[in-house]
Amino acid sequence: MPRRDPSAEASGGKSKNPKSKKSALTSRSERSPSRSFQFFHSSQHSLEESDTTPSKRQKVSHPSSKQTPKTMVVGQMYDFAKPNHIDLINGNGPATMTTVQKKPSGISRPSNASGDSGPKRLVVKNLRKTKADPEKYVNNVSTQLDAALSAVLADEKLAYSNEELYRGVENLCRQGRATMLYNNLCEKCRQGISSRIEKPLTKRVSEMEDTDLLQEVIQEWDAWTERLRIIRSIYFFLDRSYLLHSASLPSIEEMGTNEFRKQIFSHGILKQRILNGAYLLISAGREGKGTTQSNELLQKVIKMFHALTVYTSDFEPEMLRRSSSYIASWSDDKAANLNLAQYVDESRKLIDLELQRCDSFGLDSTTRICLETQLEDLLIEHNDRQEKLLNTTNVGQLLQDDDVESLKELFKLLQRRKLCEKLRPPFDAYIADQGSQIVFDEAREQEMVVRLLDFKKKLESIWENCFGRHEGLGHTLREAFEAFINKSQRSNMTWGTDNPKPGEMIAKHVDMILKGGWRATASNAAPAKGASQEDVDMSGEDEDAQIKEQLAQVLELFRFVHGKAVFEAFYKRDLARRLLLNRSASADAEKSMLTRLKSECGAGFTHNLEQMFKDMELTREEVASYKSMFDQLENKPKIDLNVSVLSSAAWPSYPDVPLIIPRDVEQATSLFEQHYKNKHTGRRLGWKHSLAHCQLKANLPKGNKEFVVSSYQAVVLLLFKDKSSNNEIAYAEIQAATGLDDTELQRTLQSLACARYRILSKSPKGKDVNKTDAFALNTAFADPKYRIKINQIQAKETKEENKETHERVAADRAYETQAAVVRIMKREKSISHVLLVSEVIGATKSRGVLEGGEIKKNIERLVLSVALAVFIVRLGWGISLGRMEVLTGIYRLIEKEYMEREETKDGKTAYRYLA
Repeated sequence: MPRRDPSAEASGGKSKNPKSKKSALTSRSERSPSRSFQFFHSSQHSLEESDTTPSKRQKVSHPSSKQTPKTMVVGQMYDFAKPNHIDLINGNGPATMTTVQKKPSGISRPSNASGDSGPKRLVVKNLRKTKADPEKYVNNVSTQLDAALSAVLADEKLAYSNEELYRGVENLCRQGRATMLYNNLCEKCRQGISSRIEKPLTKRVSEMEDTDLLQEVIQEWDAWTERLRIIRSIYFFLDRSYLLHSASLPSIEEMGTNEFRKQIFSHGILKQRILNGAYLLISAGREGKGTTQSNELLQKVIKMFHALTVYTSDFEPEMLRRSSSYIASWSDDKAANLNLAQYVDESRKLIDLELQRCDSFGLDSTTRICLETQLEDLLIEHNDRQEKLLNTTNVGQLLQDDDVESLKELFKLLQRRKLCEKLRPPFDAYIADQGSQIVFDEAREQEMVVRLLDFKKKLESIWENCFGRHEGLGHTLREAFEAFINKSQRSNMTWGTDNPKPGEMIAKHVDMILKGGWRATASNAAPAKGASQEDVDMSGEDEDAQIKEQLAQVLELFRFVHGKAVFEAFYKRDLARRLLLNRSASADAEKSMLTRLKSECGAGFTHNLEQMFKDMELTREEVASYKSMFDQLENKPKIDLNVSVLSSAAWPSYPDVPLIIPRDVEQATSLFEQHYKNKHTGRRLGWKHSLAHCQLKANLPKGNKEFVVSSYQAVVLLLFKDKSSNNEIAYAEIQAATGLDDTELQRTLQSLACARYRILSKSPKGKDVNKTDAFALNTAFADPKYRIKINQIQAKETKEENKETHERVAADRAYETQAAVVRIMKREKSISHVLLVSEVIGATKSRGVLEGGEIKKNIERLVLSVALAVFIVRLGWGISLGRMEVLTGIYRLIEKEYMEREETKDGKTAYRYLA
């Protein structure tokens, strides 16, 4: 309702609002305190409803807007006729409102649009005749509140409005009745829980299952919380003004929760049944029997436990104990009946499911942590579980099957308890076992390098994708790979020596790449699925880049090899064939490989290899100088001779095979030798006919041909130069004319008479060449190609050459070991046996690892026999030691005692250097 404006009365009845011009007070009314107010309104703002009332934005035009309104008499505005009118400011009690219409005299007001004439006046009357009694008011309010509480607890409709009840509580609190209200409220709530919840539940508890009882309790809890909400809304003023500032009294919500906990949850019979019902719901979910309704019920139960503050004290300990028992039983069963891959997968699912339950059911974060700890303890860290997870055979099977997902999950399980380091032994055992099978597989030794590269690629993929590039497992990968690739085994593969086979095979693989190019290795691999022939051809466009990429992969294996001497020996022999026979696919690739080897092993390792390239460059200059002599001569040699002058120290040694060369060839070689000696005095040339090759032109009955053959093949074919098909030459005659031994002659005749291109005919026919056979020119030979390359057997490594290389490397390493012993003894003067062996292994590691027994043999040789003093002085460490025949020719053994054995005080063997 509107109030009087004190400022207007103080100013003599004048309004201070400049916009209020329609009424003005001309005098102050002086009447009795019981006043009634008579409000004057224009028709535009009448309290009575009008059908034609304009909107707020409608502009009303007055017919006589220029007329000046007359002054209104004060008495006409206010009427204090009846003393019982209510005081709107200070009065209380019921009132009656009467609207009186009266035309004020002396006021001329314009007519409005609705045609309503005259102002309207509102009269408010106070009908209270006596003052209320405070005690009676308190009793009335208390009665109303008790009735309201009873209705709320009985889920009935309230007889009074919430606002009326709230005002009653507020008035009583302001009069100091808050304690009485709170005590009465607590008693009513206590009685309500006891009579309406506790007693009905206890009567029917024996007839219900635990889960059914839990369902009933949840329903009662939901109903109680709703009642408590209504009660709190009525007693809100008490809760916020009185209980909020009391340290000893709980709030209404806390009081209601405490009463429910004391009478329902803490009940001697109900408590254990309620908790057991919650555990049964959890067990049903773990066994897969849970339903949507049971899951929703469990969520409500957890919320109730949190609200009643019994979650940590009563529910959580027993739940964790039962969970531990369940997980232990589950783990024992799965570990006994499942393989590693299945156990890892099921364990991962169980952990995810249990943690998901914690989140979906609203379990506390501490429960989640404890449950996760139990899962990790019983599924992973338990001794029996670790034995299963880290079993060498089981892990090896996963690696063998390339089970990426299982390996990834296994690593994640172990990572939970930081047990990844314990995965190193089985990982190492698998690498060593599989790698050794590849290295010592004699039947597939030609595929060794390709298989090793594939194996390494697989391991690196597992390390990166499954093991998350774990640093320790990365070290294990490299160490295990390095260990098995340097294992030595006396077998037919190494001709009874202990040389590591990978060094030889890596050198041969590099030779295949440099000799045949990218297609040499691509032909061994099947094209990708769905790839067309055009794609395969296009992939070889940048052949140099492909070759360099493959060389880089092979060098990754080469870095693991300790015995570089084996690689050096075979690589040098293969390089010599490529250079002499001009079979390198790319000169840039050859130089790139040489640069890589120099970077990996040092300049001393590639010194002789670089000298081989220099010899080929000098050879071209020598041949050009030799041929320039015949430019001005009329009688030029019949043979176009090309010679390669090689340094014997840098190139591999080749046997001097006796061969009777044709007269024309002998004259040409003598002429070149004379020319070379005239330019370089003090040098001696030795001709290696086993490395020579020739181009012969033949006029055959079925067409002229050009044959590219070896020197041995050329010498044999020239014997049939003027022979017809009827003129046979016996095996013995051919041997006498060529001077070849049986091995070389039989191999040569077999390539000419029994291979693909049969230029000679053999009688009797057969695949083998015997000493009783006879040979004649095959006049029926025909082939669509003009230039034919006969298989040059000497271009391939023979078994004898392979055996000789291995034996030479083993002998050189024995001398290297003795040299290392002498160097160490000269430095230490006196040293124990164990320390000496360790020092020798470290000194000879770069050239090949020896077993302890081999080192001991070399030490005994030095102790009991002679020392290589000059050999040690003349040779620096890191220089290739060369061959036995070269060593005996350069260095002389000095026969004197060089070291002796002695015993230490503790009885251990030691050695002393003799100056």
